[in-house]
Amino acid sequence: MTTTGSTESTATDVVARVTDLRVHFPVGRGSVVHAVDGVSLDVRRGETLGLVGESGSGKSTTGLALLRLVHVTSGTVEVAGQDVTTWSRRQVKPLRRRVAMVFQDPSASLDPRLTIGASIAEPLAVHGLRGSKAERRERVGELLDLVGLRPDMADRHPHEMSGGQRQRVGIARALAGEPDLLVLDEPIASLDLSVQAQIMNLLRRLQEELGLTYLFISHDLAAVEHMSDRVAVMYLGRIVETGTPEQIYRNPAHPYTAALLSAVPTADPARERERRRITLHGDIPSPVDPPSGCRFRTRCPAARPDCAEKDPDLYQVEEGHRAACLYKVEAVREMRAGADRATG
Repeated sequence: MTTTGSTESTATDVVARVTDLRVHFPVGRGSVVHAVDGVSLDVRRGETLGLVGESGSGKSTTGLALLRLVHVTSGTVEVAGQDVTTWSRRQVKPLRRRVAMVFQDPSASLDPRLTIGASIAEPLAVHGLRGSKAERRERVGELLDLVGLRPDMADRHPHEMSGGQRQRVGIARALAGEPDLLVLDEPIASLDLSVQAQIMNLLRRLQEELGLTYLFISHDLAAVEHMSDRVAVMYLGRIVETGTPEQIYRNPAHPYTAALLSAVPTADPARERERRRITLHGDIPSPVDPPSGCRFRTRCPAARPDCAEKDPDLYQVEEGHRAACLYKVEAVREMRAGADRATG
């Protein structure tokens, strides 16, 4: 089965598109991890597509596939209309300029031996931008200023900076090649709450000023809602629901999405006391041996016998809103009714 988050888009609207993407990792004795298993989605110019799900859902692997940083088992990955899955290492080099990545842990993504300036200048040298050292140093200063850091910080090393400052450096480094698309892989997960807000505001400002396109990968539902124009929900290697934040957060149509949202605390104490939590039983099944039929059925309170036999495609809930469930919104209503009975 192919799970798709796409609606019809013209080629000029789409910066990157994956179609029936599968990324499988052999783990010995003939076993295979089905990290991504039939995902289709597109990222449209100037938007932020939020990709959300629990740890192990395959969202980071999907992002890595866009940069050809993992081997694609099957399917296509198109960037600017070109399928990059068959490109050689030499051909992939320019791709890393068009698509850049900001990682979760800025400490791990920066070489501790290099100054901040040297780290940011590295992509400029690799891609042949700003030919002289003086020109590259000038550009490093511009990039530091762009992300809210002083140009004289170029002479510091990563350990001399705070976590938030290091993540700003990671963003500056990603912007050095002037990419069309930034893959943001849990970019705020390792930061304090106050710093998280600052980084999200920075990303939004940069998007407006530079016309950037983002794939925003996170397990943080509130951050995804704040950042995204569209949202795709992943579970065990597949997309189970797509839509606008308003559609996903106000009217979830897949039981997994509804369960995730029911666990998000609210700032209002009165609403928090009245909140009905949908409890999921058990852990995410192993991607080495995913369940037959609907992959969510082993944890779904509304699962029925034929959920083990039929693999649901995404159906249209409303314009731009799709979900992969055999029983459609009826399953969500049943789950919510069960939560009400349990807490009533």
